[in-house]
Amino acid sequence: MKFQGSENYVATQDLMLAVNAAITLKRPLLVKGEPGTGKTMLAEEVATALKLPLLQWHIKSTTKAQQGLYEYDAVSRLRDSQLGEEKVKDIHNYILKGVLWQAFTADEPVALLIDEIDKADIEFPNDLLRELDRMEFYCYETRELVQAKHRPLVFITSNNEKELPDAFLRRCFFHYIKFPEAETMQRIVDVHFPSLKKELLAAAMKTFYDVRNLPGLKKKPSTSELLDWLKLLMAEDIPLEALQSADSKVSIPPLVGALLKNEQDTTLFEKLVFMNQRNR
Repeated sequence: MKFQGSENYVATQDLMLAVNAAITLKRPLLVKGEPGTGKTMLAEEVATALKLPLLQWHIKSTTKAQQGLYEYDAVSRLRDSQLGEEKVKDIHNYILKGVLWQAFTADEPVALLIDEIDKADIEFPNDLLRELDRMEFYCYETRELVQAKHRPLVFITSNNEKELPDAFLRRCFFHYIKFPEAETMQRIVDVHFPSLKKELLAAAMKTFYDVRNLPGLKKKPSTSELLDWLKLLMAEDIPLEALQSADSKVSIPPLVGALLKNEQDTTLFEKLVFMNQRNR
């Protein structure tokens, strides 16, 4: 297996090298980067390109590592025993298989996405060390050792909200998705909006990077927010002139709410525009 990019995902050379390195080493690929830089989409596109089924485990603050393995539904078994159900005799009927169990026992190789691992408790990554390293775990209720038939291709994403344990990091191949430069960003936009006029795209890209490079922003606009903004500009048929300033002064772009997502950044930007207008 070798990932060489896809039609729907613009992968840089170093990102493709990272994916293929993880495949060669048979280690999870830990992908970090700003929110909205395509970490989750990477797993989806690699799975599609390599023709692998994709299992996804989206992590929340309340998620426990055990849920990825299995859960024993003791409440349902107790209820069924009170009702005299025949299936209560077989404990397997009350074992809820998690995504890791499904990935390990799949008849063909699969890709597994553990999305936003840093949302969970700090002990969450450590609780998965053995399972991801040895590709096996023990189910005490059924007294069976669940071993991987095929080693899944594991993607783990993080938004850097928490530091991950060193022992966990040692078991991963790491890649940080840098924010795309203008040239790479233009290729990404071309994939999503192939019919976008070049003049409008150039003006929109300049405005986007001007906003993003504004010092003091709490949350810089991401790739996904640029795509949303361009979609709105096209839907509302915003003219090119609305994105251009005759004297190159800073002005508030139309539909700026697609780019700036909190009142602190919006206020900061409005103050900058006001100061520029006063200095004319």
